[in-house]
Amino acid sequence: MMGTKSLVAFVLFALLVFEGYFTEKVLSATVTYDHRALVIDGKRRILQSGSIHYPRSTPEVWPEIIKKSKEGGLDVIETYVFWNYHEPVKGQYYFEGRFDLVRFVKTVQEAGLLVHLRIGPYACAEWNYGGFPIWLHFIPGIQFRTTNAPFKIEMKQFLAKIVEMMKKEHLFASQGGPIILAQVENEYGNIEGSYGVGGELYVKWAAETAVSLNTSVPWVMCVQDDAPDPIINTCNGFYCDRFTPNSPSKPKMWTENYSGWFLGFGNPIPFRPVEDLAFAVARFFETGGTFQNYYMYFGGTNFGRTAGGPLVATSYDYDAPIDEYGFLRQPKWGHLRDLHKAIKQCEEHMISSDPTQVQLGKNLEAHVYYKSSNECAAFLANYGSSLDANVTFNGNIYFLPAWSVSILPDCKNVIFNTAKVVSQRTLGDSSFSATTSVNDFILEPSSWSWYKERVGIWSNNSFKNSGLLEQIATTKDTSDYLWYTISINVKENIIPGQEKELFLHIESLGHAALVFVNKRLVGFGYGNHEDASFILDDKITLNHGNNTIDLLSMMIGVQNYGPWFDVAGAGIFYVALRDLKNNTNDLSFEEWTYQVGLEGEDLDLDNINLANSSLWTTGAAPPVNQSLIWYKVAFLAPEGKGPLALNLASMGKGQAWVNGQSIGRYWPAYLSPSSGCTNGSDCDYRGAYDPSKCLKNCGQPAQTLYHIPRTWVHIGENLLVLHEELGGDPSKISLRTKTGQEICAHVSETDPPPADSWKPNSEFISQNPEVQLTCERGWHITSINFASFGTPIGKCGTFALGACNADILSIVQQACLGQEGCSIPISTATLGDPCPGVLKSLAVEALCSD
Repeated sequence: MMGTKSLVAFVLFALLVFEGYFTEKVLSATVTYDHRALVIDGKRRILQSGSIHYPRSTPEVWPEIIKKSKEGGLDVIETYVFWNYHEPVKGQYYFEGRFDLVRFVKTVQEAGLLVHLRIGPYACAEWNYGGFPIWLHFIPGIQFRTTNAPFKIEMKQFLAKIVEMMKKEHLFASQGGPIILAQVENEYGNIEGSYGVGGELYVKWAAETAVSLNTSVPWVMCVQDDAPDPIINTCNGFYCDRFTPNSPSKPKMWTENYSGWFLGFGNPIPFRPVEDLAFAVARFFETGGTFQNYYMYFGGTNFGRTAGGPLVATSYDYDAPIDEYGFLRQPKWGHLRDLHKAIKQCEEHMISSDPTQVQLGKNLEAHVYYKSSNECAAFLANYGSSLDANVTFNGNIYFLPAWSVSILPDCKNVIFNTAKVVSQRTLGDSSFSATTSVNDFILEPSSWSWYKERVGIWSNNSFKNSGLLEQIATTKDTSDYLWYTISINVKENIIPGQEKELFLHIESLGHAALVFVNKRLVGFGYGNHEDASFILDDKITLNHGNNTIDLLSMMIGVQNYGPWFDVAGAGIFYVALRDLKNNTNDLSFEEWTYQVGLEGEDLDLDNINLANSSLWTTGAAPPVNQSLIWYKVAFLAPEGKGPLALNLASMGKGQAWVNGQSIGRYWPAYLSPSSGCTNGSDCDYRGAYDPSKCLKNCGQPAQTLYHIPRTWVHIGENLLVLHEELGGDPSKISLRTKTGQEICAHVSETDPPPADSWKPNSEFISQNPEVQLTCERGWHITSINFASFGTPIGKCGTFALGACNADILSIVQQACLGQEGCSIPISTATLGDPCPGVLKSLAVEALCSD
């Protein structure tokens, strides 16, 4: 017989078990689709999605990034699956740390969001080798992404591996999990023509293989007009409002809406104005779209050697709504959040009907969704790129700026316009821009140690070959580096001071190379992301007798995109000597000695266990501007919980490790072209966007700040190791922390009230617009630096009082100081009326800190 306590415990246990079983049954969902939308448990859904790639951040920050995504109005998180890191060796799988896919999907589920799992297994994603494992390249007879038996065997096996893993963890929607969509292949339609009939057959095979895995959720193929039923073909691009699926039974879906663009070493930084991004989204939903995904919503970091090629930078920030370090990029995040709220207000109308188009004039139109004969929602669009317009719709006049969409959830009240940005802004060009809220910590110069890399062949595991070898086939991507070494014997006597002068001509498929003659650096050549190949001509001198030419060829990411990209080569393919009489000696087919990797890599100098090794030299100050040198330094991590940025502006090119973890490749010495940039907000958002339209940081390095996740450092001493290839000054390296942020907003009396304040049948027009300010989680508003209601002038950071001003500082301070966020209605009843009859606005600038 049970005691009372035992009985109560048993009942509670039974209830909990039943409740868990019941909850699982309730949460399980059936996912299908019709011509309008994805249908989840019998209900059409309008879905906002965002790409977050789990390995480009750390598991410790996944919950916060996902939470911010949800707060930004997302319903779905989209991610690729990265085959090369999940199966680094054939048959050996890895799903730990940053690559713990199951943990990531469950983290999304815990936040109450859904998942689109893009298994591929080709990813592109500016990821090394497009996500393919390098061992795949060496399977006899293999050809990637075509009707090739060896490739199909491996691809099917990996697809099945991931699907079974998700099933085992009950992560598909029908099992109570968050996965509502899966993707096979990726953007194959862009290059399918290069594969001929083999490509067409491969598409059919990939579709059939995916369906045969019985995921119970729909499969998609992006950029694949010939995707066979039941696969949904989807759109990728900067605009997808004119996209039509290949079957009237399929919904209009957008899997990649580029929030910005990726960064290449040697290139200026691309950015996409939020007014244009919001316009593209609104136009898509206006014209019948029901699923839209931002690529990227959080870009993150290409840690280690994960960056694709050629020359993709370590930062994968992508100008995304959440920046590389996990901070909100304002006003992009806030403006899109408001857009999502406005679209959500129209959802019931949008799932009830197809849109009805109404022409309003040249480059002017409306699309109306009817819930019933007298209930509608409308999108009014001015898709002209230069002229603003007043349009008449349903008997009312509406102002439409050029290249904008207004959203009317009741066909009457405008609750959002894509060109009117009223959400808060953050001062500074990036999270770690030098402001009052950023602190720099210089690393102590006297604590540096160094190890000078040996030039040329450094080990007895080198080998000889007649002719020049292709680099990837030789290194198998185990290292970025391959030494090519040859001996040149000069037989004629040379008078001292009159050494033999020659020209050394080198041609390379890419990506960069250092040239040494008799162990002395004489040249450096490199390509760019658009064309990694290069030609190098150096004037050299040779001595009587034996001379050595050592060429260090460098990879900066293995090719990740294009037809037959898997066989794209790298490394040096032609070397010749030419004398002053133009006599040429082709060395390309002579005997060369090869060494894969660097001596320091073989010694494992980045390993934290070698921090106190006698291999390192210590002195009063480290040597500077030397090529092929390793540096290390112990440092104390600055206090705080936020991420760190390592400022490597004083260095040349190389790789960096913190406590044994690679934070990626760096190359501050490679400056972008000095012309072609716009200055931030001066880029006109109107008109079609492309990656070269809006650029910044011309004449500057693509990247000088490198992300160190906070969880990679600890209390006490930490170890920083650098391998410098070109030459730099480590004594000027600093750590940067962010202790707060300056935020601001400027809203006028004519701006709409917050979108979520609209209610059906309400007098929305009588409500007030608001200035809304919010700090990053954990920070609070500690000071108000500017506040004016009237006619303030200037922009955030440079506000000044206008001719009309009400002193409202105390009102704003009372509402905001000490708060994580605050809102101030724009109302003369509250703020006073310093100039009756004049259009007024409220400008506020505040400081958030911890």
